[in-house]
Amino acid sequence: MIDNKEKIVSVYAEANPNPESMKFVMNVTFLPEGQSVDYPTLESALESPLAQELFNFDYVSRVFIASNFVTVTKSTSIEWVKLIPELRAFLKSYIEAGGPAFNEGFDAGKKAAGSDHADASEEDTVIAKKVIDLLDNYVRPAVEQDGGNITFKSYDKGVVTVHLQGSCSGCPSATVTLKAGIENLLKRMVPEVTEVVADGVTV
Repeated sequence: MIDNKEKIVSVYAEANPNPESMKFVMNVTFLPEGQSVDYPTLESALESPLAQELFNFDYVSRVFIASNFVTVTKSTSIEWVKLIPELRAFLKSYIEAGGPAFNEGFDAGKKAAGSDHADASEEDTVIAKKVIDLLDNYVRPAVEQDGGNITFKSYDKGVVTVHLQGSCSGCPSATVTLKAGIENLLKRMVPEVTEVVADGVTV
């Protein structure tokens, strides 16, 4: 993470398709472009002091950190209009005080590595690479705009499995986007693909 000490931090909230999530965009850099981490629980956030602090708010149920934004998912019926000022003030003061987003030595690239196609055939590996390139270049930028992320998990007999993170996790419109948008794109660009499913999501 860059040194954010003695920097005036601006924080603005940006809505996304998931009504339970809010994207907080800042003028600081937490991770290199294209990298992100998703914390569905406090226990999973041991490497991120920032995420742990956010989980101290009793209404925070998930924290997603990307290059220059944090997506917070809430577990309460309280409207965002009442929660945003508190979270904005916390993020601004925490970062301006030099609070770390991650523990020293943390590598988001290593954390994200390791999809499930290590034992795939050579043909499947070639197809998987095409799929990963499409996800990285066409799908992920759009998903990040909505405060989330999508990562490739596996390719097997025409079925692509992806992992949804941040605002995409639990979003009511995620399944529609997955089928109507991402699946159609991959089928068109990679004829071997017959279906796209999300890990842990029932369609």
